[in-house]
Amino acid sequence: MKDKILPVGIIQQRKTADSDENRKRLASKIRELADEGAVLIVNQELHDSLYFCQTEDVNAFDLAVSIPGPETEFYSSLARECGVVLVTSLFERRAPGLYHNTAVVFEKDGSIAGKYRKMHIPDDPAYYEKFYFTPGDMGFEPVSTSVGRLGVLVCWDQWYPEAARMMALKGAEILIYPTAIGWESTDSDDEKTRQRDAWMIIQRAHAVANGLPVVTVNRTGHESDPSGITGGIQFWGTSFVAGPQGELLFRAPENEECATIIPVNLTRSESVRRWWPFLRDRRIENYSGLTSRFLD
Repeated sequence: MKDKILPVGIIQQRKTADSDENRKRLASKIRELADEGAVLIVNQELHDSLYFCQTEDVNAFDLAVSIPGPETEFYSSLARECGVVLVTSLFERRAPGLYHNTAVVFEKDGSIAGKYRKMHIPDDPAYYEKFYFTPGDMGFEPVSTSVGRLGVLVCWDQWYPEAARMMALKGAEILIYPTAIGWESTDSDDEKTRQRDAWMIIQRAHAVANGLPVVTVNRTGHESDPSGITGGIQFWGTSFVAGPQGELLFRAPENEECATIIPVNLTRSESVRRWWPFLRDRRIENYSGLTSRFLD
């Protein structure tokens, strides 16, 4: 088999309260990566703004955008100008009182290739996402693009093997996770280490279990808690790319911005699945309990 090498660009950034400035800085990095040869560029979760979910504030709904709308036109034009497939993450205003955390994928010609609405919505201290986001209703459907079938999921989805498996079973060639995750200020150093290690382990396990590469792009930098109740979130960066055996192909620094290209061999998945035929050996007739909340 001839190797199919996909040059994947990732952008790990700090964010400010100025959405226009965030988009401007992002566009600059997208152009740079495209000039350097990236054909697929992946951004972090909710990249146009600060991570507003640290508090429950009805005024934050003003950050939401329509799809399609001026913001999607901005990224559409950018994808078309640069000739890249672009994975974005937007706060979608679907209707009054109905909002989603939505990944939008743009084709090289600027058209919307597809979108995915985040399915698993957390509700934890400093991550009050259930206040803002309605769970997705589009299922786990890979997005077909000129560079392959992209299994795009979002952040909290990355903890669920079912989501990765569904994308794999529907023909995804690569799993992609725009992410915004970090440490709350009261966590101990040992707990911080455990959290980030678990975060990497679970996603590398998705790569192994499904024989697919994984691309995870996180934000970096400190963002204050507007309420002052906590010390805010220190986003831990550490964006990474893993191959289909879970091998680390790239790992970004914790506290620095990073924009780089990682060559991902999509053909390698075929070889790995021949060596480790997990899909062949699944006992699907015995898995009906997976659709239950709990088996008493």
